[in-house]
Amino acid sequence: MADLSTMSDDERRLAELGYKQELTRNWSGFSNFAISFSIISILAGCFTTFGQAWNNGGPIAISIGWPLIAAFILVIGFCMSELVSAYPTSGGIYWWASKLGGAKAGYYTGWLNLIGLLAVIASVAYGCATFFDLALCSLSDSWAAGYSLSRVFIMFIVVLAIVLVLNIWGGTVMAKINNVSVWWHVFGAALVILILIVLPDSHMSFSDVFSMRVNNSGGLHGGSTDGWGFWFYVLPLGFLLTQYTITGFDASAHLSEETQGASQTAAKGLWKSIFYSAIGGWFLLLAFLFAVQNAGDVTAGGGGVAVILTQALDAKVAGFVLLISAFGQLFCSTACMTSTSRMTYAFSRDGAVPGAKYWAKLNKNHIPANAVWLAAIVAIIITLPALLEVNIGTEEAPIIVPTAFYAVVSVAVIGLFLSFLIPIWYRWRMGDSFPQGSWNLGKKWKWMAPLAIIEIAVVSVYFILPFTPAGTPGFLRWLNGSPSAEEVPFDWKFVNYSPILTIGALILLWIGWHLSAKKWFTGPKMTIDLPAGVSSADEIALEHEHKGFHQPPNS
Repeated sequence: MADLSTMSDDERRLAELGYKQELTRNWSGFSNFAISFSIISILAGCFTTFGQAWNNGGPIAISIGWPLIAAFILVIGFCMSELVSAYPTSGGIYWWASKLGGAKAGYYTGWLNLIGLLAVIASVAYGCATFFDLALCSLSDSWAAGYSLSRVFIMFIVVLAIVLVLNIWGGTVMAKINNVSVWWHVFGAALVILILIVLPDSHMSFSDVFSMRVNNSGGLHGGSTDGWGFWFYVLPLGFLLTQYTITGFDASAHLSEETQGASQTAAKGLWKSIFYSAIGGWFLLLAFLFAVQNAGDVTAGGGGVAVILTQALDAKVAGFVLLISAFGQLFCSTACMTSTSRMTYAFSRDGAVPGAKYWAKLNKNHIPANAVWLAAIVAIIITLPALLEVNIGTEEAPIIVPTAFYAVVSVAVIGLFLSFLIPIWYRWRMGDSFPQGSWNLGKKWKWMAPLAIIEIAVVSVYFILPFTPAGTPGFLRWLNGSPSAEEVPFDWKFVNYSPILTIGALILLWIGWHLSAKKWFTGPKMTIDLPAGVSSADEIALEHEHKGFHQPPNS
């Protein structure tokens, strides 16, 4: 029987939610902010998916698209901060959905969140390997020349190995690493911006930065930068830059059981990580755009940041900038692994993952080491298609792109944001009967929650659409204005396989739920015995259900 009188406020609140304190609570509020800030990582997403925005929209998808989409994401973050303040537990998103919508909602939310997190660690680690390779090519004449998918994949495995070792080392070490990561991102991004202001011979005009349009999608909407096809199909695909970069902030919730004063600090850490990343990322992206020396050559080179840097800077300086980004991405990968392993641990603790007892096991340092190993192995498996060479250029002037990388990025965005949508939806339906925590939105949830839901729903549809004509099946070509199959033949290697993975996963989850999980999965399980007269979260949730909170609120 738990003795609440001997517990700290955090331990007492966790006990009321049904769990005993097993993870070590040694993360400060700054460390909690730091892990989400590190996972968002403007030194990762702003570099690795810049080409997606340049090719699908051009400068306007970046200069205007970034702050616009970032504002929507901040609203999502505010909604989630209110939830983490009320329910500060590991695996928070899944826990919230279970308590507000029942076991079925928790089951789908947990798996979507876990799939998204596994895709995030895969995509960030792969991007990290790519930029280490680019940096070494610029800095060392002895490094292998040319771009090699197999070489990058080997480096990707090395990055995962480093991340794995750091995560198994211990929670205290990880908190310190994330603290260092914040300052690396702040000063690293500031240094990159300063370099791009001072060293280039010329800068793109203000007008071009905020008005130039590019359609380098390989023929979507006939390659045009006008008309509905550009504005409502091509350009939104460029918003993947913002939506992918500013994600992973749910880490503040996943680490709440290890954070001091979590009801306040985890909530603030979540939304502040979005806010400061949005500002810093916009300035960094504007620096890239103003540094463009020849926009046509950037487009011809595939739209990547590396092309801009080689235009604007000496090769060694460009390599130095790429190295700053690569180390930032290494910090990001490390933080992603921490978040993924905690979600795996929490979901397994409640028996939802096959082999649950194994993944919920803690080592002597109170770290779910087996969950770390699982995340690393899955990341390697789902990134194997990146070994398939895709040339969007010509035989004479090849432009090799890891199309599979962008598909993994899409899976990460869709999985994570759909998992955010579910508890936000149930919180909105619960209305004024939702038990707000010490950090809350007051009455602002009435418009913030539906706005967040709409944004996530729209984005999820866009990111399962084909990215190029060659990856567009015939029956969909009318939608994006692609050339006919005779002009541009369909080829599976160009396909955005995120809908296959996402829809396939949802079908498997549906089958798994109806054939098995609904018979035994009941949602979060209590790991602590509470004294008589103390209401657990289960009892609180049941009480709300009896009051009819599943009906649309009257307020």
